[in-house]
Amino acid sequence: MSNYSDYGFTIDEAAHTADYLTTPILGLLDSSKNKNILDLGCGNGWLARRLLQEGFNIYGTDASEKGINIAKQTYPDRFFIQDLESKQLPKELQAIPFDTIVSTEVIEHLYSPQSFLQFCHSILQSQSSTTLILSTPYHGYVKNLLLALSGKMDAHFTALWEGGHIKFWSKKTLSQALNDNGFEVTDFIGCGRMPLLWKSMIIKASLKH
Repeated sequence: MSNYSDYGFTIDEAAHTADYLTTPILGLLDSSKNKNILDLGCGNGWLARRLLQEGFNIYGTDASEKGINIAKQTYPDRFFIQDLESKQLPKELQAIPFDTIVSTEVIEHLYSPQSFLQFCHSILQSQSSTTLILSTPYHGYVKNLLLALSGKMDAHFTALWEGGHIKFWSKKTLSQALNDNGFEVTDFIGCGRMPLLWKSMIIKASLKH
């Protein structure tokens, strides 16, 4: 992970996005169908811990050693350091038949989201029923126009955040990326704020068969 700079997690509290992401994500999952879940880019493990408390069988991986160390304090056998560039799961997870992947507020940080989606495809491809749930900050024409008119475009698309967002997704572009990598979109949810000005969006997809 030579190009990775640790995100710098210091506490085990939920991310600020938890207020508007947790409930809709729970609504997209069913423990009787989503039997083995992988949280890719789990950070300090806040979402995985919540899903474990709800009875889901979930494991988390992240490139942040600090984040994983925090997550392991509560569930030491559920969290592992993961270099996404290696395209290989930690050895402790390789035998688990994951049918579901959840990844929240990760894909906007990646230089190669196509490779990430291909990695997700490779993890899920042996299962007959599959689920991929992604969340990312929402961008659309109305929201971008209002940002420009209000003079807040520089603050929103800041280039000054070291290790910040490098991809800015709309429903159309993320759906296209999923389609190009063998997924079929089944659900879309806008989260936070009013419609078309959402803070984030959640897209649920499954493998094409």
